[in-house]
Amino acid sequence: MSNDLADVRFLTVAEVADMMRVSKMTVYRMVHSGELPAIRFGRSFRVPETAVVTAIETPASRQADVR
Repeated sequence: MSNDLADVRFLTVAEVADMMRVSKMTVYRMVHSGELPAIRFGRSFRVPETAVVTAIETPASRQADVR
């Protein structure tokens, strides 16, 4: 299996907010809208690092087209 979960790095909402330079509430909004994929882990969310990198590298105009 090439996309093994052991190779995936998951980030907390706070870590994502720091990377994207936005508030935690903005990250929660992105997760709930489906703009940023996440896994629910208990009462918190974990976001794959690759999804954050993709969101940062994709211009906002293209993100609107993807939905």
